Amino acid sequence: MSIDTVAVRHIARLARIAIADAEVAPLAQELSRVLDLADQLAAADIANVAPLAHPHEHTLAWRADVVTEGDRADAFLALAPDARAGLYLVPKVIE
Repeated sequence: MSIDTVAVRHIARLARIAIADAEVAPLAQELSRVLDLADQLAAADIANVAPLAHPHEHTLAWRADVVTEGDRADAFLALAPDARAGLYLVPKVIE
């Protein structure tokens, strides 16, 4: 697919990008090459390719689902300047 200079100027206007007249023709060629590459990728036969999340064979490390720290809520509430009924009390900031 080829992009002409009119299309480049239109894309630049839509993107709100200022392009000098000398840059329009080279930019049209670059965009045409990008679209040609996209056409080549779209034409690739991927019917027998399994989807993958990562190209390497990585497995997740499993660990036992056990509690490693006890409940320390009371210790943290004791550090607060003001706490009542298990809740932190903070000063009013919006009037």
